[in-house]
This record gives sequence, structure tokens and C-alpha cells, in this order.
Amino acid sequence: MGAKTDDIITRMQAKAEETAAYFGGLTPEAWGQQVYTTGPEWDVRQVLCHFVSAESSFEDIFAAAMRGDTTTPEDFDIDEFNAREVGQMDDWTPDRLIAQFQSVRAGTIAFLQSIDDPDLERQSWHPWFGWDKLEKFLKLVYRHNMIHERDVRKALETGTPVPPSE
Repeated sequence: MGAKTDDIITRMQAKAEETAAYFGGLTPEAWGQQVYTTGPEWDVRQVLCHFVSAESSFEDIFAAAMRGDTTTPEDFDIDEFNAREVGQMDDWTPDRLIAQFQSVRAGTIAFLQSIDDPDLERQSWHPWFGWDKLEKFLKLVYRHNMIHERDVRKALETGTPVPPSE
């Protein structure tokens, strides 16, 4: 490891604790609040499903970077992927989702603990951002959730869905 990986680990741990505490404190009614006005129009529970699904899929991105795999997947549709993955968790309870989120995050942190700072320079592919450094995509894991969580908070505070954040 190194200073950069240590910093990312610290941020991931802190954000995971905040996210689990936030979602764990929601009322049963809050889970059904629609969050977005367009796109998938997810409710709060589906946003947490997306956290689990997205971070789980990052495992493949990280592993490919460590192998030096520079193959760009063809015909990958991120919207279809998100819809399919979130839909597969339709019957999951909030408690199960929170536990799975924590488990997936623990796996991401374990990956970070297994690499060194120079590994952060490896090239990796993301379906939305294309090719970039592994470091960017590791940071994206927690930043992505922060953006969606901000939208969840807005929707719950106002009782109305919000446009997706950019």
C-alpha cells in the first residue's frame, strides 16, 4: 500500500459508515419515495440496489486493470445493465441491502489493501468514462454514491423526485 491507497481506504470506510447509517435510519415509508424524475425513476430502495450492483461490478474492472487487460467490451449498454441488476434485487429487504452494501464495500477495501500506489496508475475501462487510471475509478466508487445519496436526501426532504445529478 501507500499514502494514496491509504487515503482512498480511509475515505471509503468513512463514506460506507455514513451511507449505512443514513439508510439504516430511514423509516419504512421513506424506502418507497421516488428519487428521480427521469431515467430509471428509482425509488430510495432502488438507489441502494444500484450502489450494491455498481460496486460489485467494479470488482471486474479492478481485476482487469491488475491483469493488464486492455480489452474494451463491445456493445455494453450501461442503462440496460443498471435496469437488469437493480431489478434482480426487487425482493431484497432494506436490511439485506444495507448488509450487502457493507459486504461489497469490505471487498473493495480488501482489494485496495492488496495493491500499492504504483498500481493506481494502471489503465482501466469504465462503461461511462472509458479508459482512465485505476485511481480515478476507485475514487469514483465513493463519489458516485455521494452524488446519488445527495439526490435521495433532496427527494426525501422535499417529498418530490429530483432530476438526476450530473
